[in-house]
Amino acid sequence: MAVAWASPPLPPPSQLQLSVASNRRCRYRCTSPLSQSDSSSTTTSTAYRPAVILPGLGNNTNDYQKLALILKDYGVPTVTAKVSRIDWLRNAAGLLDSNYWRGTLRPRPVLDWYLERVEEAVNEAKELAEGSTLSLIGHSAGGWLARVYLQEYGTSDISLLLTLGTPHLAPPKGVSGVIDQTRGLLDYVDRHCAKAVYTPELRYVCIAGRYIQGVRLLGSTSDENPELMVETEQPVGELTVVKTSAPAPATLQARFVGQGYKQVCGQADVWGDGVVPEVSAHLKGALNISLDGVYHSPVGSEDETRPWYGSPAVVQQWIHHLLN
Repeated sequence: MAVAWASPPLPPPSQLQLSVASNRRCRYRCTSPLSQSDSSSTTTSTAYRPAVILPGLGNNTNDYQKLALILKDYGVPTVTAKVSRIDWLRNAAGLLDSNYWRGTLRPRPVLDWYLERVEEAVNEAKELAEGSTLSLIGHSAGGWLARVYLQEYGTSDISLLLTLGTPHLAPPKGVSGVIDQTRGLLDYVDRHCAKAVYTPELRYVCIAGRYIQGVRLLGSTSDENPELMVETEQPVGELTVVKTSAPAPATLQARFVGQGYKQVCGQADVWGDGVVPEVSAHLKGALNISLDGVYHSPVGSEDETRPWYGSPAVVQQWIHHLLN
């Protein structure tokens, strides 16, 4: 397949390194048949399709208020699904389901409350759409919940699903010390929800952060070349990211983060956003992107020293997907 060097509307490298990760550099190589036209196209209309933000596990609507304002400044009408932190306690109903204890839990009916909030937000956004389609932006668990929503409610109104730090892949079975914290939900999504695509009608864009590399609890991380090429098997939508991130020192924080990564992907000594490993945030068939220096959550983030996916300098790197 021919390789096209894409030129998306990113800030100059010096600005990117200053505002996102001063000691890290990245460049992008896209082999998607759509990527070259995506990166070079311009939109003359000022009316962009509305976006709906799907909050992540434990987050609430207000956590995304600043991101919504940033998107509106770009001309993207934005609606955030109405979710409070206490709402997440509804998930405790799953404890009464025998599938929870067997590790075969299904999204419905446990997460019906969330899907209904998404549907309300989508209906609100459709009033702003003036006949156009919508973009879904799923942060963390909101990304795979968006996939459940598309499966249950249909894709006719949606032309883009953009996920930010979403753990798309179920943890591997049979790995010592690894417990599926979703109790089978991600396995269900993988088996029953539509596979990711990158087509003119519907595009999946999956963004992963590389904020910190985990370290094994015992022993040091395996040696690796500091210039790492992330390979994917996607036939379309493939994005290879070449980086010069230095391997992590074996600090207490890196070991703690590594144990969190292990619960998600089965391996501790991998890169991730501090919560979700990079490898888990990508989907076969999607346009997959990795960004250096990007932290997982708006909670605990700081735009200059610990930017998250919704910080201004980071949004600048993916906003063009909403404007095309």
